[in-house]
Amino acid sequence: MGSEMDVKEAVTVAKQHILDIFREEGVENLGLEEVERDNQQGEWFVTVGFSRPWDMPRNALATLAGGVPRRVYKIVRISENTNHVLSVKDREAHA
Repeated sequence: MGSEMDVKEAVTVAKQHILDIFREEGVENLGLEEVERDNQQGEWFVTVGFSRPWDMPRNALATLAGGVPRRVYKIVRISENTNHVLSVKDREAHA
């Protein structure tokens, strides 16, 4: 008897996957951005944002001036039936 993945499970799987595959890149400030479920395909699309050390302001003056780290956004596609991640892609920047 299979059970459907709910939104909380999808978000947890997506965040853990990002932490695992980008572990050596020092991911910081990981956060949920968007969640979408494709009912026909039985897939979740979870967008998470994060920053890495090279995304931080370049100098102390920029930091003091309120420099905010650049964020990277990834869409994690998850199969609802298997709970496996199918892909991780860059989210196109919104204009």
